[in-house]
Amino acid sequence: MEQILADLFPETEVPYPVMLARMVGAILLGAVIGAEREYQSHPAGLRTHILVALSACVFSLLSIESVHMAGFSDEQVRIDPLRVIEAVTSGVAFLAAGMIVFSRGEVKGLTTGAGMWLAGAVGLSVGLGYWFVAAFATFACFVVLFILGKIEIGSEESGSQKDGSKEKRD
Repeated sequence: MEQILADLFPETEVPYPVMLARMVGAILLGAVIGAEREYQSHPAGLRTHILVALSACVFSLLSIESVHMAGFSDEQVRIDPLRVIEAVTSGVAFLAAGMIVFSRGEVKGLTTGAGMWLAGAVGLSVGLGYWFVAAFATFACFVVLFILGKIEIGSEESGSQKDGSKEKRD
């Protein structure tokens, strides 16, 4: 029984309760970012942003652990945790780019794509233990998406009343 538990829960650099807290934090902070997109009825909403933040967190936890794994301690094996950050960044950028559409002279989905990219950065931050960075980035994102979004809507409505046109928001 002891060997089964040792196989299921090998020794780690980051204790399991801390890993769990970081993953839960990524879920919650990703949800804050995704909630506004969901509220605005955009295709990449709550679930997408949670999954992006959580996956980035898991990749960062794995990069921390891989540096300390016994099997990778050989002189010939080189582990570069920055490659994980680069891989997450390019992977999320690929997803975010899929959200951006250029149609009839208008760009749509750019803000949602940027939110997904930030959710990935927040997940990496939490996974690496930089809670302050993740929390502040989430707060700033909320301000930009929700509060500045309300200001944008107000200015668009007053502009459409003046010239009779109505712009479509991202």
